[in-house]
Amino acid sequence: MPAEPATASRPLLTAVDTPTSTSGTTDPRHLPGSPGLRRTQLALFGAGLATFLLLYSTQALLPNLSANLHLTPGQASWTVSAASIGLAVAVIPISALSERFGRTRIMTLAVFAAVAIALVLPFTGDLGTLTALRALQGVALAGLPATAMAFLAEEVHPSALPSAMGLYVAGNSIGGMSGRLLSGVVAGAYGWRAGLAAVALAALLCAVAFRVLIPRARNFRPGPVNPRALWHTVTGHVANPLLARLFALGLLFMTVFGAVYTVLGYRLVAAPFGLPQALASSIFVVYLVGTVASAASARIGARLGRRGALYAAITTTSAGLLLTLPESLPLTLLGLVLITAGFFTGHCVASAAVGRTATHGRAQASALYLAAYYVGNSLGGAVGADAYHGSGWTGTVSVALTAMLLAAGVTAWGTVSAHRALATAR
Repeated sequence: MPAEPATASRPLLTAVDTPTSTSGTTDPRHLPGSPGLRRTQLALFGAGLATFLLLYSTQALLPNLSANLHLTPGQASWTVSAASIGLAVAVIPISALSERFGRTRIMTLAVFAAVAIALVLPFTGDLGTLTALRALQGVALAGLPATAMAFLAEEVHPSALPSAMGLYVAGNSIGGMSGRLLSGVVAGAYGWRAGLAAVALAALLCAVAFRVLIPRARNFRPGPVNPRALWHTVTGHVANPLLARLFALGLLFMTVFGAVYTVLGYRLVAAPFGLPQALASSIFVVYLVGTVASAASARIGARLGRRGALYAAITTTSAGLLLTLPESLPLTLLGLVLITAGFFTGHCVASAAVGRTATHGRAQASALYLAAYYVGNSLGGAVGADAYHGSGWTGTVSVALTAMLLAAGVTAWGTVSAHRALATAR
């Protein structure tokens, strides 16, 4: 039997296609073209920008941190990994707290707490303090991703939900790119402390915009959090073989992405490329490829099927990794385009499958996927940086290719399991 709900919150309104339900009751959710929808979209676009401005704010600064604080790439990478670990650990409990205290309140506390920490970061002087603060920042940021998606599902009419969710995801993507670009370019001219300060101020503006614009929640119904039911739901999801495979795929794809983007700056500023810090940071514009790949992933899945799309994503990512091995800037750029496209395709296919596969506790299933995803980012960043320190770029690529080999194995396991289930049904 399915586990009981993890919270006792009242059910949401039934989805309808018109402003009024069949009983004549006005649907309070935001409709396409309404002022409330525009405010909601802009507010959560700002929240997404702030989240990913802050989450990856140190990634483009790693060579600067290594030079100024006398750190190895592996040590410096913990300033990125610590934030991801904090988010991964906190995303499930904090998303559950939003059921009790409200989505808007949790998101507001989360974004302003993360910004407050960001404003302190430029004044830190050692790796231990910087890493600890980044971990706390990750915990604070955990209050945004799952909570924002729940807010959209509750407050936006189904006919407007795809565009609203798309704009929120676009804010995530643009924020991830902008944070890396802004911090890297400013740091190239004024040092890493100035880079962090610039990101903090940009995130503060986004947080203020979010708070000013976000409409009052009209459909949220608070309910007490049931820790026992939450634990039962979470463990049930982990024990589900299909969900477990999807969680593993999210972790493995993000391991590649974390390793490549954490170490790339070191490779580009070193011989034979020798790019200036600001120019090396501009490479993160390739991140926009992910926006295109995300939009195309649904069509790829419809044509190839879920596992076919996953195999295509694994193959594309692996080919991109191999292209980066020669000491050629054009080939490295092309390889990075393929890695980014493959990663976003695999991530979109796997994350969408989580919502379709979970028959209950979908919020907890999504939170578990996010937790695995950010653990993969931490793992890839730390292990990829250590491999680079020991064996150069070839070591980092070896780590990433190993992750893709494991992802192929997990997907093949799913294919075999599906065939066995079909044979048994016959």
